[in-house]
Amino acid sequence: MDVFERAHKQKNLITRIYAGMMLSDWKVLNAKIADQGRGDKWLRIGGLKEFVDGSLGSHTAAFFKPFTDSPNDSGFFITSESDLYIRIKSADSAGLQVMTHAIGDKAIRTLLNIYKRVEDENGNRDRRFRIEHAQHITPQDFSRFAELNVIPSVQPYHAIDDGRFAEKLIGAERIKTTYAFGSLLSAHARLVFGSDWFVAPPIPLYGIYAAVTRQTLDDKNPNGWVPEQKISVEDALKCYTIRAAYASFEENIKGSIEPGKLADFVILEKNLFEIDPSEIREVKVITTTVGGNLVYSNN
Repeated sequence: MDVFERAHKQKNLITRIYAGMMLSDWKVLNAKIADQGRGDKWLRIGGLKEFVDGSLGSHTAAFFKPFTDSPNDSGFFITSESDLYIRIKSADSAGLQVMTHAIGDKAIRTLLNIYKRVEDENGNRDRRFRIEHAQHITPQDFSRFAELNVIPSVQPYHAIDDGRFAEKLIGAERIKTTYAFGSLLSAHARLVFGSDWFVAPPIPLYGIYAAVTRQTLDDKNPNGWVPEQKISVEDALKCYTIRAAYASFEENIKGSIEPGKLADFVILEKNLFEIDPSEIREVKVITTTVGGNLVYSNN
């Protein structure tokens, strides 16, 4: 936060930031907002991050059933269910947005249940709870994202990375609802995309390529890994733009190019709707404009 604020004060920012703190620091963030407000169009605050479980590759994601390659291991919770509930309810009571990391199916369902409980107890409002990653979802939980207005904030690049080894870890059945972008959209969830940088490349074109083709990095799935979960170029673009803006309460000022919104846009060398999807990750950015000012040119 200090780095962002210093850069903003010195007018060095060329990208817009929605910055967060850890959920355990919700009182600090709440006091900061009370003293300084939520920021401006360059640097905003108000979000809090927490972890339910770990990751797939390290066998620390929390699943209902054991890992296929490790039958005595089903992962674990990093934060207990009781601590999650107390922290989330407290932060939500202060009007802060909670964005919680959950990867395994048990972690995701537990978090959905907590979100519902908190909403029932704190009352109805536009809170936009988020689940970061939402990687491995049980079939019966897809509809709950829309029902509870919980945002699945996912990183499509992970699908073509983890797709190289996921079946070995969780088996042929569970991979059908892993990185399930198609199923989430079919269930009317407000799906949004990001990068998870620096764990994955911060380049949206790579993420669009991953979501549309699902061609794994080892080139062993030319028709796409779990191809029924592919989505269209249009949907992938929306997940990076207008839907992502919604996830940070900014859909009225950015996320689409129209009068009255911020003049933030890129010009690409090729039309993503007219090329073969396999070419998307190779497309070059010609220029980037932020706030009407040219901040990058490849000419």
